[in-house]
Formats: sequence, structure tokens, C-alpha cells
Amino acid sequence: MEKFVINGPCRLEGEVTISGAKNAAVGIIPATLLVEGKCHLENVPDISDIRSYLQILEALGSKIEYISKNELIIDNSQITSAIASCELTSKFRASYYLLGSLIGRFNEVQISLPGGCNLGARPIDQHIKVLEKLGAKVVVKNGNVYANKKSPLKGTHIFLDVVSVGATMNAILAATLANRNYSY
Repeated sequence: MEKFVINGPCRLEGEVTISGAKNAAVGIIPATLLVEGKCHLENVPDISDIRSYLQILEALGSKIEYISKNELIIDNSQITSAIASCELTSKFRASYYLLGSLIGRFNEVQISLPGGCNLGARPIDQHIKVLEKLGAKVVVKNGNVYANKKSPLKGTHIFLDVVSVGATMNAILAATLANRNYSY
């Protein structure tokens, strides 16, 4: 459909509020974990995936302050654990972004394999590859993903075997706090 044609005696006018994008928010929310302080987010969609993410952050120790239905402040200054609840992370696909942000900030991470809608095979091998390239050790066992690092992650060039927006996001999240070990 290219356009709507409306015939009638009255001119249409008014305002429409455009909701924030889910795919942007599910990347931005785990990115806040890289900040040991407060992040102010606006135009956050009020949908189940976002509510699940916020529950996960609260379980990790984040304080969530709602300014309005779509505006909030996330305070990550009191997070001491990087073990995400299996019950919460298994509810939706984008929970795998926690891997990159949490291993960027902490030495050890545990999350369950992501769940969500059944859209076919959605392996996490590329996510594991990028974290290992940055210096983390990753093991998948009993439905959980364990990642740890003995020293700070190190920046490097990463080439994925297939196109993966999620693995690229995890690479960016994990590399944000990594040491730089190469030159251009």
C-alpha cells in the first residue's frame, strides 16, 4: 500500500505518538549494565520483552525508577551479581545480549539459553565466537551459558561466519569496556 486516500467533509488533524522501537530497546537496556550508575531512557515501549528485561535487571540489583509509562531511570550502581535468573532469561530471545554486557563488566556470567517465540533454529554459536575472540571462555551446559574471563577482554578484529545482528550486538557490548590491543 502506497497511500491512504480519505474522502470526507472534514480535514483530518491531530497528533500521533510514535512508540519506541522494541529492537532498539532490547539492545539499549542491557547496554545500561556497562554503566555503574544511572541511565535515563525515554520512549521505551511498554511491551512484555521490555518488562522481562527490566525484571532481569532488578533481579541483578538494578533500581528502576519509572518517570512515566515509557520513560525510566535505570541505576546499575548496586549490581554485584552476573547470574541472571533462568526463569526470566528463558522467556525471550533477546536475553542473550546479557552475555556481552555482563562479561564486559564482570569476570563471570551465567544465563540460561534464550527462549521466546519459535521462529526456527536460532543458534548462539556466533555469540560464543565473538566473546571467545575477545578473550572470554564460554561453555554451554545443562541449558545454561557460562562465560568467564581471567583478565580484561581485549579488542580485536572479529569476522562472523554468517550475518548475525545479535552476535554483532554482543561483540559491541562486550568490547565496550575491553582493552585495545591492536592499531589501525
